Amino acid sequence: MEYNCSLVTVVVVFLCGFRVCFSLTSDVHVKNFISWDDIKVDEHQTRLSDSRVNHNRSRVIVVNKNGGADSVTVQGAIDMVPENNTRRVKIYILPGIYREKVTVPKCKPYISFVGNAGQMSNTIISWNDKASDKDSNGINLGTYRSASVTIESDYFCATDITFENTVVQTPGEPGMQAVALRISGDKAMFYKVKVVGTQDTLLDEIGSHYFYQCHIQGSVDFIFGKSRSLYQDCVIESTAVRSGAIAAHRRDSPDDDTGFSFVNCKINGTGRIYLGRAWGNYSRAIYSNCYFDNIINPAGWTDWNDPLRQKTVVFGEFQCRGTGANTTGRVPWSKKLSFAEAKPFLDMKFIDGPQWLRL
Repeated sequence: MEYNCSLVTVVVVFLCGFRVCFSLTSDVHVKNFISWDDIKVDEHQTRLSDSRVNHNRSRVIVVNKNGGADSVTVQGAIDMVPENNTRRVKIYILPGIYREKVTVPKCKPYISFVGNAGQMSNTIISWNDKASDKDSNGINLGTYRSASVTIESDYFCATDITFENTVVQTPGEPGMQAVALRISGDKAMFYKVKVVGTQDTLLDEIGSHYFYQCHIQGSVDFIFGKSRSLYQDCVIESTAVRSGAIAAHRRDSPDDDTGFSFVNCKINGTGRIYLGRAWGNYSRAIYSNCYFDNIINPAGWTDWNDPLRQKTVVFGEFQCRGTGANTTGRVPWSKKLSFAEAKPFLDMKFIDGPQWLRL
């Protein structure tokens, strides 16, 4: 069955319970970049009409768990966004704890989650799935499907929101991976967002992403994935009881232009943690101008029990400071970078930010 119109052709396929969307569009309203305006809400605009649509502005959908708004749930607001939308939609989430599992599907790009300014700890999306939990068919969810919030669409951004998974990791117990936020869409920005969990908190899966002034909390591999992401001016907090690790990046080829870059971040918390673990043969993680509290394992890095990876991973530090920044005990295969070596990782050019960020 086919539907044709002058601007958009949409094909919707239903297969085994999964909805897949394809779109061809020439809509003049497409804005393929993210700006500060995309994470701001004009409260007057939210009261313009029931539809809250202004043809010269983005659409705003208001969420209030206590009622009196467009939706009482975040997922309900997402469901109101048309598939293959080409105009920015801001989902304005009023303070409260939203106990729900949320997904922004790939066919709904240009969505913003916006909380009240300066109140990221008061607006929380929270769930409690873990990898060993079973779905309705009795199959383990696995790490990927444990996410409280999953973002699959492109040009997503969020501010003043907490993404939370309340599962508490028990050291040594299998199946305790519990993702708070999974991001697999391309070109996403998170500003003053908090991501809270223990094991595998943030699945920074694929795509290019910018985390600015965020707070990320966990214990084991709590930032992991295959993406190319810049973490700038963030607080990275360990909650490990004994040992743990921050970054587990996966890069399977030297030609993959991916990696995690941490710039001017503060690393604090508890336990004795590694800066990174070599999840893939060419894993890449760089810390530049960061402050390390006295919680860093002196070795700094681990090869994931695969010595061959010592020859291929790219683990480096550049001009970091603090009691945990002493590199004399580091594994010999990590790098103390020069400015020239660190330069490609120091700003938004690392994620091609000038092409899709207007900040």
